[in-house]
Amino acid sequence: MSLQAIAIVIHLHPGAPPKPPEGRPCNGCGVCCASEPCPAGRLVSRRRSGPCKALVWQAPAGRYRCGLVEQPRRHLPAALGWAAPWAARLARRWIAAGRGCDSSVSVERG
Repeated sequence: MSLQAIAIVIHLHPGAPPKPPEGRPCNGCGVCCASEPCPAGRLVSRRRSGPCKALVWQAPAGRYRCGLVEQPRRHLPAALGWAAPWAARLARRWIAAGRGCDSSVSVERG
């Protein structure tokens, strides 16, 4: 059985930094979350593919951040606001915060 690469187009802010190599420190490029949501992102985005709705562009810093980590109440339904601290911790774990880039997505800028 052969594996085929699937080409998808993702749209990122023109000021976003280039994707670092897998395993290198995260620089907030947004490629991982723009290509598919993590398990927590699937819950808030209500989708299994496409960009995560919790992906947030931070203009002053010139990078993307996870909205579930940075502003969990904004991305949770109002009735689950009480769970914001728990959701932020869980999101950090699911995105492997602090462990480096875990996205194997190959990027071609156009």
